[in-house]
Amino acid sequence: MTTLSSLAELKPERFETPEIFRKLNAATRALAEFKGIGETIPHQEILINTLTMQEAKDSSEIENIVTTHDELFEKETVSSRKIPTATKEVLHYRQALRVGYQAVRTTGLLTLNQILEIQAELEQNRAGFRKVPGTSLKNDAGDIIYTPPQSATEVTALMGDLEKFIHDDSLCPVDPLIRMALIHHQFESIHPFYDGNGRTGRIINVLFLVKEGLLDIPVLYLSRHIVRSKSDYYRLLQSVRDDDAWEEWVIYMLTAVEVASLQATRTVIRIREAFLEAKHRIRDRFKFYSQDLVNSLFTHPYTKVAFLQEDLAITRITATKYLEDLTAAGFLTKQKIGRTNYFINTPLVTILTDIE
Repeated sequence: MTTLSSLAELKPERFETPEIFRKLNAATRALAEFKGIGETIPHQEILINTLTMQEAKDSSEIENIVTTHDELFEKETVSSRKIPTATKEVLHYRQALRVGYQAVRTTGLLTLNQILEIQAELEQNRAGFRKVPGTSLKNDAGDIIYTPPQSATEVTALMGDLEKFIHDDSLCPVDPLIRMALIHHQFESIHPFYDGNGRTGRIINVLFLVKEGLLDIPVLYLSRHIVRSKSDYYRLLQSVRDDDAWEEWVIYMLTAVEVASLQATRTVIRIREAFLEAKHRIRDRFKFYSQDLVNSLFTHPYTKVAFLQEDLAITRITATKYLEDLTAAGFLTKQKIGRTNYFINTPLVTILTDIE
């Protein structure tokens, strides 16, 4: 078992190397550009609903919970009894992210109670922090490589210490992006829950950026970079524990922010272009055009009559006619899955599923 030190004991000077400064500047610029581009989408729910689904999918894939975009978009509103387990896990992740976002936006804080709520939503239980010893982390060969704190008292104390670090930047006066990297490592090393630590930790990352004002909405999906460099992610996590290699870990996380921001910027630009094209074409062709109609079609990549009926406050007959007319004109693709007709915004789905 490794004894964890307080993050406040780290000397800020450690993170003032030329390499860290270069990477920090690149990550900061990329993140600011992404934030600015995101603000150009007129209906922010479009990004919240679509990009958080991408983050949920990629974050869950790190834990070998694998599903497809089609399953996610199809199943997000059907009875939970009919949803495959992996898909259900991803949808829980997105809901947990939403719960955390609402709490941070309301309070301006990221507290232990909020973290407990996030994990409860994610795992669909309220087991809370670990109270029973025995948790250990193993490598692919099954060898124990790290044993986190075992005492329930120590887990609670360390999480309380982490909560203070999240809110008091004077404890280690470094850039918020560096603090995010430190917080993420400490959380994963405490490993406070019986399950869901990795996914909860990745939700905390993006919520911390919202809390710090670096993002307005929680739509930076760092998990895609981690999926693609998973071996480095776990190796560097362990290198801090074994060799105090904080600098390398910080550089890795700053790189993740930069790469994710650049990719997300490209994605949002493509969504904006598709949105404006659809808006102009629908407005030119149909008298029933409205801004709310286009917003709805881009909020739900797989839409159905009930969604449009609710979003536009129209009758089921009218909503059905709108969707059928848009399908006949080539704006949507109709697909029957089970007993439900889905109307697919194909250009949007193509953007969301395009892996660069």
